[in-house]
Amino acid sequence: MKGNILIIEDEDKIARLLEMELTYEGYTVACASTGREGLNKALSGGFDVILLDIMLPVLSGLEVLRRLRETDKQTSVILLTARGATPDKVSGLDLGANDYMTKPFEIEEVFARIRSCLRNRMTNAAPMKENTELVLEDLTIDPVTREVERGGIQIVLTQKEFELLLYLVQNRNQVLNREQIIQAVWGHDFVGETNVVDVYIRYVRKKMDYPFDRQLIHTYRGVGYCIKESEK
Repeated sequence: MKGNILIIEDEDKIARLLEMELTYEGYTVACASTGREGLNKALSGGFDVILLDIMLPVLSGLEVLRRLRETDKQTSVILLTARGATPDKVSGLDLGANDYMTKPFEIEEVFARIRSCLRNRMTNAAPMKENTELVLEDLTIDPVTREVERGGIQIVLTQKEFELLLYLVQNRNQVLNREQIIQAVWGHDFVGETNVVDVYIRYVRKKMDYPFDRQLIHTYRGVGYCIKESEK
């Protein structure tokens, strides 16, 4: 089998279509029709990817995601959103969703997003060498524990905020355009607006830059972003 997928969707036609197509593709599929049922199944573990509708009875999809991420940071979550629901998309990504799809969607797009999540999961699961801690001036990042400190103060980041900051630090002193950042952080199969990068740069700056005397993240208008060490 290719992987274990949990579908949390209250629209029966959509849930049945996804279950049928994913099963045909070789995935093992489980379904839930309410937020409460979906959360209980998700917390039981064993899933590689969760397809999570935002508009659910009993518990909303965003509440399911919030509670899931309290104990599970690893399982990939793809949100299913209504057209034009931009605030929900941003909130979901900020809570730790890996991706989102806007209804109605093509089944091939579903397959592509799932493949992307599974690839990223395999990459993140690869064993890391010891002493992988990254230091840039007073900023310290531990890719293994995903802990971030600046000036001895712990910085709490969401999953995507952490991955964005890690990518910038790994490519320090290089100006990175939005397309490069999207491919590295959101994956090659990401389908969405490039301004998601600007939104997340703003989130990271608010937590990691603005409270301190010197800003590390620099904007190159019309080009992209760079995290820079001060010149010696």
